[in-house]
Amino acid sequence: MDLKLHVWRQPSRDAEGKLVTYEAHGISPDASFLEMLDVVNEGLIAKGETPIHFEHDCREGICGSCGIMINGTAHGPAKGTATCQLHMRHFNDGDEITVEPWRARAFPVIKDLTVDRSPLDKIIQAGGFISVNTGSAPEANMIAVPKPIAERSMDAAACIECGACVAQCPNGAAQLFTAAKVSHLGLLPQGQPERYDRVLSMVEVMETYFGSCTMFKECEAVCPKQISVDFIARMNGDYIVASCTNRKPAANE
Repeated sequence: MDLKLHVWRQPSRDAEGKLVTYEAHGISPDASFLEMLDVVNEGLIAKGETPIHFEHDCREGICGSCGIMINGTAHGPAKGTATCQLHMRHFNDGDEITVEPWRARAFPVIKDLTVDRSPLDKIIQAGGFISVNTGSAPEANMIAVPKPIAERSMDAAACIECGACVAQCPNGAAQLFTAAKVSHLGLLPQGQPERYDRVLSMVEVMETYFGSCTMFKECEAVCPKQISVDFIARMNGDYIVASCTNRKPAANE
């Protein structure tokens, strides 16, 4: 396959960025999108030019490092797929592809396609810990968790913190990410002691960095793990309960 790429190049956080056009020749349809970028970078290095900077790690759709906008869609055209799992057979020979970093106020560009996603980590940190005795391992069946609840918790825990939901949302909201992180603990017995303090703290940090959710559902559409917006409704319910029952006094009270 021969392709024409329009790639966002930005040398630093404070520098001006622009789209630069590159030709990608002889790309295998079985190559992943990142492997295609590897081929382009090899050509740039051979010519003494600076390679395209992009994040990656596991390249198996687990770590969440590799997110980029492909033709205006987070992670590209395939549903339930991270960028590293997207294969070039989803494109046609001769296609022009626009490749950009996540576009969200909370994710400033570091260089080229790499962005600072540390606000997501701050939401996780705000969740604190769970009160569980970590002594000798209990027998697996001692804590009875109904199968539907365990499966629902696992659905939420599938989030890989890639940030596609934020990048695709017209408001730059992080409700789907936060709801997944709140819910995977809040559904289980082990997460109950701090359940309501956790949702208050995490939502407070989320609202510091990200926009407000108006339920466009674009986050769900591009999530590589297909996490449902139903978790947002669940988080909102917990937040309302927490706000009414565990309200922290204001500084002047």
